[in-house]
Amino acid sequence: MPDSPTPISADSQVARIFEWRRGFNTIHLIDLGLKSGLFRALAESPDSTAEAVAEKLSLHPPYVKTWLWTAHGLALVDADDAGRFRLAPCMDQILASPTHPRYLGGYVQLGTEVAADDFERCVEAFRTGEVSPFQGRGDRFARLIAESTWGLQIATAKKILPSLPGMQAALEGGGSVLEVGCGTANFLVQIAKAFPNARPLGVDIDPDSLAVARGRVAEAGFADRIRLIAGNLSDVVPAGSVDAVVMIEVLHEITPAIRPLVVNAAAATLKPGGWLLIVDETYPSTLAQTREPEFRFPLQTGIEELTWGNVIPDRAEQESLLRGAGFTGEIQRSLIGEGFTVLAAQR
Repeated sequence: MPDSPTPISADSQVARIFEWRRGFNTIHLIDLGLKSGLFRALAESPDSTAEAVAEKLSLHPPYVKTWLWTAHGLALVDADDAGRFRLAPCMDQILASPTHPRYLGGYVQLGTEVAADDFERCVEAFRTGEVSPFQGRGDRFARLIAESTWGLQIATAKKILPSLPGMQAALEGGGSVLEVGCGTANFLVQIAKAFPNARPLGVDIDPDSLAVARGRVAEAGFADRIRLIAGNLSDVVPAGSVDAVVMIEVLHEITPAIRPLVVNAAAATLKPGGWLLIVDETYPSTLAQTREPEFRFPLQTGIEELTWGNVIPDRAEQESLLRGAGFTGEIQRSLIGEGFTVLAAQR
């Protein structure tokens, strides 16, 4: 006989609430560590006392000690018996190195700086259905969005896209890559670095993101190689002109009513044999799926971006969009990270 499931009690449900509340405090503690330079200081000077960290950063020593003790309890930092602190394993990559593929500081601060304000407005929005869209939220928002998907952009440029049949050779031989919704151009810069002969092109409709993108492209020294265009895709990119189209965390940000138009336009820019690569999230199709681990992250995004007007497509909609755009062959599907779907279809 199989073991009976552990009964759910009021105490166990209370413990869950307390754990979630601890998560809220932890995220804000991480945010404080980022903004105050505490993670960076420990990465630069491991095995430092609380007093030494406070002196290095010109911070109030008792506050720094309380932060460090709390961070130690949460296993964000480690310490020896003498009270010398260092970052816990891998936390230097995750919270002290903004250019590392595993860096999550931007994702944390997207929650503390953006989601917190959005949730505050949700009570009224639930009455009115008001939407505050992605576009036009300013420079800081554009940068945080880019940083929150930094690892995806690097993985797509260096691993996912080149692994598609024929793409490595195309990129090395001067092939063109179009990013739809290029944001601040992080992916395009990574492509330019990894493939010196490739011709990266980015299109976006958000002026704040494009302003940051132009600065980033110039700073990286690729102003003569990376083209950045403002406008609607079908108006600015000729049909049959690119070897690959990439969309990273963009599909779910497109209004459902116009998604077919955008995906069709993206497909039309491809040369014969070209690839459309979508890295996004997949919403559950059934209530039962909402309790499956692979849908935890899409559900979180769905509620966090609800008042942005973003609606995450489920599998049926994703595949219908690709079929409607004329992709008749295999639709490759895989899952990476905390719940990101990779879709690839060849023209």
